[in-house]
Formats: sequence, C-alpha cells, structure tokens
Amino acid sequence: MIQLKDVRHSYQRPGGETLTVLDGVDLTIEKGDLVSIVGPSGGGKTTLLNIIGCLLRPTSGEVIIDGKPVQSMTEKELAHTRNLKIGFIFQGSHLIPTLTVLENIMLPVWLGKGVQGRGHAVRARELAERFGLSDRLNHLPHEISLGQRRRVAIARALINGPTILLADEPTNDLDPPRAKQIGDILFSLNQEGLTLLLVTHRWDLAKQAKRCYETKDGKLQPAELSHL
Repeated sequence: MIQLKDVRHSYQRPGGETLTVLDGVDLTIEKGDLVSIVGPSGGGKTTLLNIIGCLLRPTSGEVIIDGKPVQSMTEKELAHTRNLKIGFIFQGSHLIPTLTVLENIMLPVWLGKGVQGRGHAVRARELAERFGLSDRLNHLPHEISLGQRRRVAIARALINGPTILLADEPTNDLDPPRAKQIGDILFSLNQEGLTLLLVTHRWDLAKQAKRCYETKDGKLQPAELSHL
C-alpha cells in the first residue's frame, strides 16, 4: 500500500547551511498494518509523516501509494489522495477555533468540494457519537477539553472514509488515562482494518504496534528492544 525507497529530505537553514533530516529511508507498509515511529524531537518523524501524507515532496527518492508513484501524480491526483485515501491527525489537533465541533469534523468534506449531502452529515454525527462527542457538536474548540479536541481531530480524519490513518503525536500533552483512551481508539480502528502509522514519544503506545521504528541521524531503523 505504501512504499518508500531511498527517501531523503533536506532543509536550507538561514545562511545557506543544509540540514538533512531524512537520509535514505526505506519503508514498506502493507494494508492493515500498525506501524509506530519513535525518536528525538527534530529527528524527522513529522517530515516523514508529511511526505507519506502527500503534504511534502521529498528532496529525492520514491514514494509509492497503492502502486502509483507520488511524484508522477498531478496536483488533482495528489489532492484526491490526500482527501480521500489518507486521514491525518495533526500534532496539537489543529482545529479551526471559529468552527463548531460538527463543522470541524465536516471540514475535509468542504475542502474537498465533495457532495455535502445528508450522508456526510449522518457520518459526522455517527463518528461524534462513537467518540463521545454527541453533546458537544455545537461547542467551539475552546469550550471542550483537550482530550475531546483530540477525538474531534480523529473524527475529522475519518469523515471521508480513508484507508490510511497518519497520527502525529496524538497523545501529546495528555495525561496517562486520556492518552490511553486515545491510543485505544486508534488501535480499535486498526483492528477494524484501517492502516495506521503512529508517530509518538510514548513507548507504552509504540510497543503495541506490529512494527516499531526509530529515527536516528536521518535513518529509520528497527527500535531498540531495550527501550521497550
């Protein structure tokens, strides 16, 4: 389903210095996989997730999604892949502060210019009910708890029925009980067949994946079992 071949990515720092954050990454993720990635801040985890999510093009290397090289996709095809195949849970949730919970969940439908009919509204309410948000649909993000905001972000990522879910530090800043709650939600989605790539600093969550990798010096390698 997802394949990375010798993927590299660099940024230009002020002054012209080149910073390489990914240096020859190879990774294959099959349909239904549960893969976790850990590593230090600034180690390239979010960059890697953005590349897989078609939000960022690598400096070099090849990214293949469902058998099609991303670099050969048109902008329309990229937008279609981002909106319908991939659900993205951003670090810090990234909810729109002026939109209600229901409107935030529906946002990918509007941005994708999909048919905004009864089907999407029903699905949004079903997702809200599943994640315990039914009584918060008309609330703004600042009116709900941090854990509830994360559940809104998960519902938003699922509204268009993606087959791949990318989660960037979805339990960041949550206390252990709420972090476990979010982890349990994500793992249950994977058990239902959704492919899940989880970036996290929490080893207790990372070790539940079928495969766990660690970023180090721009490389992606199997995580040290001693850390688990």
